[in-house]
Amino acid sequence: MTDKALDKQYMALALRLAAKGRGLTSPNPMVGAVVVARNRLIGKGYHRRAGGPHAEILALQSAGDRAKGATLYVTLEPCCHRDKRTPPCVPAIIASGIRRVVVAMRDPNPQVCGRGLRQLRQAGVTITVDCLREEAERLNEIYCHWTRTGRPFVVVKAAMTLDGKIATASGESRWITGEAARRHVHGLRRRMDAVIVGIGTVLRDDPRLTVRLGSSRSGGHSNRQPLRVILDSRARIPPTAKVLSPAARASGGSGSRTNTVVATTVKAPRHRIERLRAQGVTVLVLPFQDGRVSLRACLSRLGQMAITSAMIEGGSELNASAFREGLVNRILFYIAPRLLGGQGAKGVIGGPSPQRLAETLSITDIYVRRLGSDLLLEGTLRTTGRARRMT
Repeated sequence: MTDKALDKQYMALALRLAAKGRGLTSPNPMVGAVVVARNRLIGKGYHRRAGGPHAEILALQSAGDRAKGATLYVTLEPCCHRDKRTPPCVPAIIASGIRRVVVAMRDPNPQVCGRGLRQLRQAGVTITVDCLREEAERLNEIYCHWTRTGRPFVVVKAAMTLDGKIATASGESRWITGEAARRHVHGLRRRMDAVIVGIGTVLRDDPRLTVRLGSSRSGGHSNRQPLRVILDSRARIPPTAKVLSPAARASGGSGSRTNTVVATTVKAPRHRIERLRAQGVTVLVLPFQDGRVSLRACLSRLGQMAITSAMIEGGSELNASAFREGLVNRILFYIAPRLLGGQGAKGVIGGPSPQRLAETLSITDIYVRRLGSDLLLEGTLRTTGRARRMT
């Protein structure tokens, strides 16, 4: 086997290790690392949670003194800055006596990008970069998007009939899809940082927006709940809404975050905003746009709060706003084998219809799978690069 083939083999192992941290490391990336000496694996590790040891440190600890003169394979450029909860990895790598470092991709974080590699080279460590880079970028597409744009990676999720309807003319939508599809949605919620809905969904359905279905044995995910974000331009949300209940807020996974956010505007009466804050709800006062909360401004604020991923579970108008503003990265459409029909039934994307086919949005990298009697269709709106399946 050639040296390049061996590099790919060990990097593939590091990527598999990194993937074990999916849904647990935000706002940090998923990272895996292995240490190899004389073509023998002597150490391995992966980043398990934000604030915990990095993959490189765990792999070096696993290797111990045998790391001297060995090769370290790591899926992301080792960090070199101190503006974080854990010490930088570059000094530890240098101190270990590692002779060579193989990196899958550079870290897009401006505090790191190229600096970690430069410090290693200056210390006499041989560097190889871009080994399985595309695979590494797909694995950490959420982190890369958040780092480069300052906004969460956005997934639009919708349950619909075969003819694209998400509700009847009267608004009835429970339940279009079956239990298997609903369980799958709850599993996805567990891995997302936030779930976003509009006030219309809250007033109509009074959802909890928590993770309730699915196995509790989920590798560290069992207690993780997404931040629930309600777009409510005039703060009309009732104080008795389930999403505002103390029990719902107490179920949040991270103690550093309030688990419910209401995004409103200056159009909201002051007394309603103060009432929400008195209930322990985080209230964001954002720009008013086209009669609604500016979705782009909301996402930017969430990005500042270290929310790296968000799933929109709203109605057709919220979906339309997200697509119209070019904010959607991925779609997840759960399709039931039913036909609803009629002009009054709600389609998955509202708003005005395009006049020309040239204005349609193209979906690429489509994957389809069966969930009970339903189908799940997943695709990306990006025009370049392959998407990683979330399923």
